[in-house]
Amino acid sequence: MENRNNRILVLGVGNILRRDEGVGVHAVELLERDYGFSENVTLLDGGTQGMLLMGPIMEADALVVADAVLGGGEPGSIYRLTGADLTLRIDPGKSPHQADLLDTLTYCEVLGALPEVVVLGVEPQDMDGVGLELTPVVARRMPDLARLLLREIERLGGAWTPAESGDAARDAG
Repeated sequence: MENRNNRILVLGVGNILRRDEGVGVHAVELLERDYGFSENVTLLDGGTQGMLLMGPIMEADALVVADAVLGGGEPGSIYRLTGADLTLRIDPGKSPHQADLLDTLTYCEVLGALPEVVVLGVEPQDMDGVGLELTPVVARRMPDLARLLLREIERLGGAWTPAESGDAARDAG
């Protein structure tokens, strides 16, 4: 789908107060800090906004979501979900914000404005504890998640450059 005119939304979702549940938000913060992007790429901290994200999602041609995904693998496992995988692999009964994400995408589809969707998710170790820090196993996967997000942005027609002082720029290159 490589198209330099695509409006690409990179959306980090999750609750940063619940340890690994906030991995998607942390990923978008890392990208904002360590990279610059072409004009067709928008980064958005979606937090736990759920349906409030419909507007930005429907305005995009492509949506890349960074999130915690309960896929049944080892903590730190990274998943790439598209199409039917989204509803098969994301269990809304296990995480309220995953239910919100699926509902939001369903409503966008009903309204005829669902962009191409890719979810890049990390298997969490702790989503029940309270704290701003990711668990060490998930934190170690952040450079890998950033690298995969950058690849998706390129695949969809976006461009990026490393920031001069970014830590991830050295890791993702």
